[in-house]
Amino acid sequence: MEAPAAPHNPADTMPVTARLTVESPEQMQELGRRLAKLLRAGDLVMLTGELGAGKTTLARGLGEGLGVRGAVTSPTFVIARVHPSLGDGPPLVHVDAYRLGGGLDEMEDLDLDVSLPDSVIVVEWGEGKVEELTEDRLHVLIHRAVGDTTDEVRHVTLTGVGQRWATVDLGVLAV
Repeated sequence: MEAPAAPHNPADTMPVTARLTVESPEQMQELGRRLAKLLRAGDLVMLTGELGAGKTTLARGLGEGLGVRGAVTSPTFVIARVHPSLGDGPPLVHVDAYRLGGGLDEMEDLDLDVSLPDSVIVVEWGEGKVEELTEDRLHVLIHRAVGDTTDEVRHVTLTGVGQRWATVDLGVLAV
């Protein structure tokens, strides 16, 4: 006789979302530093936004917050860059998937699945390319504010997907 199936808990699969307004590149970098405090080895962070939205600036703040070696810059031409931890935290693997096609084969060649358990992996332009790596991920969507005359205001939506993010309060990231 089979045991009855456990009741489905909607919190297991419901995304957790926070929306923030960031008013300058400095605030975007600070958001990255604050977000880093919530991250741990095995986390996948997907950064989405148009060119110049602030993805790399956020990644730079993540690197500072995680305490990794080396300046976090756009890895557009090298595709992926590993920043080892200067302490006892996880390394940061920073990927720019902009030049990669939509094929999973190109992403598989990067062996991110091998790095994921021990690292924090941040992928710019990863939407539609890296979701297969794990059921648990944080999607960060960055939009330029319409009508902003300074071109610095961004609306950031953070969506935690999966069990890992079900109990994380993303609202603490408000800058």
